[in-house]
Amino acid sequence: MIDLKAARADPDTWRAALARKGAADAFDRLLAADEAWRALVPRIDELRSKTKLKGKPTPEQLAELQGVKEELRQAEEALAAAEAERESALAEVPNPPHASAPDGAAEEDAQTLREVGDIPALEDPKEHTEVGRFDMDRAARLSGSRFGYLIGDTALLAMSLYRFALDHLAKAGFTPMIPPVLVREEAMYGSGFFPTERSNIYALDGDDLYLTGTSEVALAGLHMGEIIEADQLPLRYAAFSPCFRREAGAAGKDTRGMFRVHQFNKVEMFVFVRPEESWDEHERMVALEEEFLQQLGLPYRAVNIAAGDLGAPAAKKIDLEAWFPPQGRYREVTSCSNTTDFQARRLGIRLRGEHGPEPLHTLNGTMVTDRAALAILENFQGDVPDVLKTYGAPERITR
Repeated sequence: MIDLKAARADPDTWRAALARKGAADAFDRLLAADEAWRALVPRIDELRSKTKLKGKPTPEQLAELQGVKEELRQAEEALAAAEAERESALAEVPNPPHASAPDGAAEEDAQTLREVGDIPALEDPKEHTEVGRFDMDRAARLSGSRFGYLIGDTALLAMSLYRFALDHLAKAGFTPMIPPVLVREEAMYGSGFFPTERSNIYALDGDDLYLTGTSEVALAGLHMGEIIEADQLPLRYAAFSPCFRREAGAAGKDTRGMFRVHQFNKVEMFVFVRPEESWDEHERMVALEEEFLQQLGLPYRAVNIAAGDLGAPAAKKIDLEAWFPPQGRYREVTSCSNTTDFQARRLGIRLRGEHGPEPLHTLNGTMVTDRAALAILENFQGDVPDVLKTYGAPERITR
């Protein structure tokens, strides 16, 4: 959630920033709800003070006290309703974008920062389903559309990517882990996926649990409600997990192959850091993602995502997009976001510094998903990067 006290003190600046995410109206609703709530607080304090009588009350005082108590009851009900309205409005306001995020709300509004690597000259590039071994027909019979089997050498290629990614991050000081993928609603809300992403999340209604679309949720919730000593920061974690997304609203998009599916695997970075260090950490994490793609030999570009295309928690996001020859374009394979203090405030995670407990900053970044395997199949047409062979990948992909 945003820092409501800071927003209240400088509403024009906050409104202008949030307008870049299309959230100016949501911000105004929050300010109105907050003002209504604050107006009731002193009245309740006044009424409560009137209920504290000294000595034995007279009959007249008792009669007056009954009236005060009834008025207090009504005021407390109004306060509870106002507080619920304020909390609901607060949940709808996203993290304001960083000034360096470009204007716009579409994918095309992203700012290209750099292109790295040589695009392969392929006369007749084959799609990943033609190079690797997948079975989407049988998966559809089993689970429905947008599921698939990775089989044989293709499965070994994918597994080598996850292991290489974890090794790459462990060398950079990240603690590897395998987290839960079923979480409670407070973790989905706290990490910023509720309410805005609810339509993309699979729910187990009978158990009040949700399947996560990224291990960011479990990693963000790892220290939920805790106060972390400042000298313990930064805390850097790297998690492997299966991920699940309903892909609501993706009808007609990427229907060929395994690019956009409901279940996939991912290695995710997550960092808890002091606020003054978060932007340097963001650059460090992006650099780690770029080093990974460079070691794989994949051509890619880095793009700065437009403010209106950012998710609710992100103040800034850098995507790395690998080249996909059959499509003739770059497509996202990793991303890295600084969510500043947005998630920490929602999750009640603070650092204990010189001035007492205060919110810290959190960052998340994808190191690898199954899409990297697709990019390797399409760019190298069956050849395997040498670095992956030490992690169990075959010499060459065969079907």
